[in-house]
Amino acid sequence: MSPKSNPIRLIASFFTVSVWTLASRVMGFVREIMFASFFGSSATAEAFQIAFALPNMFRRFFAEGAFNMAFVPMFAKKLENGEDAKEFAQNAMANLATILIILTTIALIAMPWFVWATASGFVGDERFDLATDFGRIAFPYILFISLAALLSGVLNALGRFAAAAAAPVFLNIILVAAMTLAYYQGYDVGRALTWGVPVAGVVQLGIVWVAAKRAGIRLMPQMPRLTPDIKKLALIALPAMLAGGVVQVNLLVGRNVASDFEGAIQWLAVADRLYQLPLGVVGIAIGVVLLPDLSRKLSAGDADGGQYAFNRATEFALALTLPATVGLMLVPEHVVSVLFERGAFNANDSAMTASALAIYAVGLPAFVLQKVFQPLYFAREDTKTPFRFALVSMVLNAVLAIGLREYYGFLAAAIGTTLSSIALVVLLYFGTRRLGMEAQFDAGLKRTVPRLFAASLVMGLATYGLGQLLAPYFGQAGIRYAALVVLIIGAIAVYAAACVLFGAFTKQSLRGFVKR
Repeated sequence: MSPKSNPIRLIASFFTVSVWTLASRVMGFVREIMFASFFGSSATAEAFQIAFALPNMFRRFFAEGAFNMAFVPMFAKKLENGEDAKEFAQNAMANLATILIILTTIALIAMPWFVWATASGFVGDERFDLATDFGRIAFPYILFISLAALLSGVLNALGRFAAAAAAPVFLNIILVAAMTLAYYQGYDVGRALTWGVPVAGVVQLGIVWVAAKRAGIRLMPQMPRLTPDIKKLALIALPAMLAGGVVQVNLLVGRNVASDFEGAIQWLAVADRLYQLPLGVVGIAIGVVLLPDLSRKLSAGDADGGQYAFNRATEFALALTLPATVGLMLVPEHVVSVLFERGAFNANDSAMTASALAIYAVGLPAFVLQKVFQPLYFAREDTKTPFRFALVSMVLNAVLAIGLREYYGFLAAAIGTTLSSIALVVLLYFGTRRLGMEAQFDAGLKRTVPRLFAASLVMGLATYGLGQLLAPYFGQAGIRYAALVVLIIGAIAVYAAACVLFGAFTKQSLRGFVKR
């Protein structure tokens, strides 16, 4: 198949994942808005953030990160070559489940140590006992969500993206429902929210299991077997697990720095939620679609197709990420105050969160481009190179977060995360220079990128000016939502017009882009 024979299908796949991811992020906003309103930056808020972070940290380490980055290319190539992909997936699930059951058992026993390693600043106050209690309730989520991630990888390799992308929406629906019901029934809202986490994991696993069954891949529990394929999977996954561990060490360092400042973990969590919106909608969509697509093309010897997929993914990423970056850097206080400042979340919380958000926004293109560059390595079953680059990033993050803490307080954690992520994407970029032609930038991308930068700059100037004009309305309860909508729509309109003016896109391509 020629590289340009199915561009609509490729972009449509990006959008399928993006739309469902957007739905999940919107529901995530609803969840975080309710959570902030109930708890502000209180001890309960910070304890839950740590308890919820623990299974998610290990999930990214074992499943969505290392394991799936090794599993998906192998599974996709077996599909491409007509081998027994189902048996491989069945055995991979059995081995993963065994590891997760052991890990969960250890975590339930040693939860105080887990909390200490994640937020040592909690020791000696009520946050520590709350986080330990909440952590024991929430941690089993890792078992269900990690198996769901494996099944999502199966579906993605089969080209079926909808169910896997839709499943996370139910996490936020269930958590919102748990808080709402607990509040109106007079129960402990924080504890109800925490119990909602493992329940949501079961629901997500059920959704993707049914979808995989309908796709002809019915995976059932069985005893694990150490086959040659599983040994190969382990050898490929181990460096990726170590690389994932490096990323998690970065998060641990940031949380430990933040835990020394009361309320800072909640401020960073809210800022993280905001910049994760464009990161999730764009970056995750690209990572999910691009890895199996590149794996199949490399297996089929289609270098031209691989190059086309990589370049369009990069173009897609920058087209949506650059304006988000500029907007979040210039008007973070308007976004935070309108969305979160209510109930227990006060003006000081908004100001602290906005400061962290502006710093995170600087690194947003790097966060997204990592999702574009990493599949180039993983599709070749090369997990060692990204691991070495991640080690450099880890050291830089630790030096910055710890070294700058005395000067910038909790913001040192955001500075370390942002600058180390920029360093990582630079290393990944230069590392791709030794790969095949599919890792090379084509003429279309080289022509479009400068125009996207110019359009984003124009949008930024217009957004800042409009924000200044609307500033009096952001403090008025009945009008501030409309003011934010006007600001966002105005920014989008200016950006679209600037893209057409500078020739980044034509009017026809923009209409087709929106229609798809």
